[in-house]
Amino acid sequence: MYIKIGDLKLLKIQVIQNGVTVYEGMVEDAPEELKEIGAQIILSNTYHLYLRPGHELVKEAGGLHKFMNWDKPILTDCGGFQVFSLSDLRTISEDGVEFRSHLDGSKHFFSPEKVMEIEEALGADIIMSFDECVKYPETHEYTKNSMERTTRWARRCKEAHKNTDRQALFGIIQGGFYEDLREKSAKDLIELDFPGYAIGGISVGEPKEEFLKMLYFTTPLMPENKPRYLMGVGTPDYLIEAAIAGIDMCDCVLPTRIARNGTAMTWNGKVVVRNATYEKDWGPVDPKCDCYACRNYTRAYIRHLIKANEILGVRLLSIHNIYFLTKLMERVRIEIEHDNLENFKNEFYAKYYGTKE
Repeated sequence: MYIKIGDLKLLKIQVIQNGVTVYEGMVEDAPEELKEIGAQIILSNTYHLYLRPGHELVKEAGGLHKFMNWDKPILTDCGGFQVFSLSDLRTISEDGVEFRSHLDGSKHFFSPEKVMEIEEALGADIIMSFDECVKYPETHEYTKNSMERTTRWARRCKEAHKNTDRQALFGIIQGGFYEDLREKSAKDLIELDFPGYAIGGISVGEPKEEFLKMLYFTTPLMPENKPRYLMGVGTPDYLIEAAIAGIDMCDCVLPTRIARNGTAMTWNGKVVVRNATYEKDWGPVDPKCDCYACRNYTRAYIRHLIKANEILGVRLLSIHNIYFLTKLMERVRIEIEHDNLENFKNEFYAKYYGTKE
């Protein structure tokens, strides 16, 4: 769940045996509320924390756990995706990435060593090596050079990483949408023997069939005895597909991003609560849900809040969407245990999307 406190951004992950989901939250969501929803680990955004309030300040506060009063595990990303999104404001070299802040245009530089310095100061339990996330589509030549550079950066991150007894450093498999590059990236990173591995650089705007092709190709290349993390995935269908492929962890900002637009995820599909049809709807967002929002508020009231630009409306839909995905992944775990996930997927797709595909 993405929580934004000023410019402090946290990402909640619910980890399960053969599938994980990560969500986006809102300004009023306190750690206690996340625990009530079922959050087991949260992710903090390295890029944003570096810019504000600054990693040194967080370190002085005693690290992220104390800074935000969270006594469970934390994961920090490396800032690679955020730098990727600044395509017109950054320059990539072998040494690292020079970029301009989206806040004030000031110049900054991320090298693998600098990213390790920042992530160690933040003090998360799981940290990510620095990588480049390439756009879709991209040429084989550029993607190859980028993938090889990402591997060299991963090696430098491992060499620079000091807190190995308190922080698990994950490597990120890159290679765009080229199977030979994905295979090479996985092989080289596995030789570096990281505690866990992530798939980066998919779910970046490609067609779904391309996403699924690369997901099902890359996941078997990853060690079975170490965590498998798929970065940037949060829609129900992608989460279910990730679980089927053998992924353990995912992350995405989707639940509160769509909540800000007045949209809720329900067991019968999306409900755009801000639409006029719900003006006099006195029922809950989802009759099958027992989250805080559904127990206490109607669609009509939440619609009023959204239309009036009241943050409570977004907060309630965020709580609901996060809770929905939490319960979805709990169900996925049950279906895995009963070897019934494919059947469940078809049943869920029929209700949520109106199709089995």
